[in-house]
Amino acid sequence: MTLKIGVLGGDGIGPEVAREALKVLDTICELRSFSTERIEWPYGADHCMATGGPGKGVVLPATIWNEIKELDAIFLGAIGDPRFEAGYLEFGIVGALRFTLDLYVNLRPIKLYSEDLCPLKGKGVKDLDLLVVRENTEDAYAGIMGHLKKNTPDEVAIQEMIYTRKGVERVIRYAYQKCMERKKNFKLSLVDKANAIRAHDIWRRTFAEVGREFPKVQQDAMYVDACTMWLVKNPESFDTVVTTNLFGDIITDLGAMLQGGLGIAAGGNIHPGKVSMFEPIHGSAPKYKGQNKANPLAAINAMGMLLDHVGRQEEAALVEKAVAGLLSTRRIPSLQAGAMPCDRIGDLVAAEIRTLDGDKPRKPKPAAGKRTLIAVGGRKKTARR
Repeated sequence: MTLKIGVLGGDGIGPEVAREALKVLDTICELRSFSTERIEWPYGADHCMATGGPGKGVVLPATIWNEIKELDAIFLGAIGDPRFEAGYLEFGIVGALRFTLDLYVNLRPIKLYSEDLCPLKGKGVKDLDLLVVRENTEDAYAGIMGHLKKNTPDEVAIQEMIYTRKGVERVIRYAYQKCMERKKNFKLSLVDKANAIRAHDIWRRTFAEVGREFPKVQQDAMYVDACTMWLVKNPESFDTVVTTNLFGDIITDLGAMLQGGLGIAAGGNIHPGKVSMFEPIHGSAPKYKGQNKANPLAAINAMGMLLDHVGRQEEAALVEKAVAGLLSTRRIPSLQAGAMPCDRIGDLVAAEIRTLDGDKPRKPKPAAGKRTLIAVGGRKKTARR
């Protein structure tokens, strides 16, 4: 098997954490005897500045869409830079990938690996293990917006929430399917605000209708304010959650803090059966750029999600087990930036994977671990053998 992935390191700490995730992938490839082909794209703040800057420079070139057609998945480091208006790069790169590829599921596991990482009193590993399925292409993020009389005292700013039956139904059906696959409590919670946002009635009706196809799954509907309360008070009551784009964006960051912080949380932008994108959910943290201080565990977990998506479930489980083992035994004692060098954490995860896989020292084979680097346009193509 040859896994073809596009790598977009992006901005700030993005290239550094992506490097460690790729280090882990290289280890998996070596142990499990499969190969990767990679396109490493340079797109992000520096590339945009070098090609003309905001409003003129290249954010994503049109040629990238043909390259993506040949891939199995995309790995993203981080996007964002203070030289640009907030949202300029994020919408131009992450948003463009989500909408153009129709990545309608944002999948966010919220799982605690070590009790000392959780800020909740009396909650342990068994209490925090849920999966959030966030709709990823509609709601207020669809881009239906505008300003009237901008920069005057009479300015009006409007941004429309939009929900389609197709968009709501497909993400709800996906959530029911994931709930069945998890085989935890067979409980799916819909999170909305149907009492105040009356358009959310489409979520309630669709949730009930699709649920008839999954009689084994218990249906649970709650308002988003109640959801945030219960996530803090009784996180163990959750199994799988499905929610809107806006609410999912918010509650998954709350969930990330409950599991230890942004340094551990990963996400997938998914269209089932098609090229999908995986990323750590943290930002680009430009103040740590180039200092080898960033914690790459979220990126490494995202690589595990990528492996799961492309059908390498055993390898994905191996990555998660390695991360969990290092945190639970405090060999990685903290998720804070600078607590341990970024590359050192990557080395520890790679070594732990070797240990878990029962890897024994052996005589190196000729050309093992070699890479062929071919410059192609503005990016680099890498073959891992």
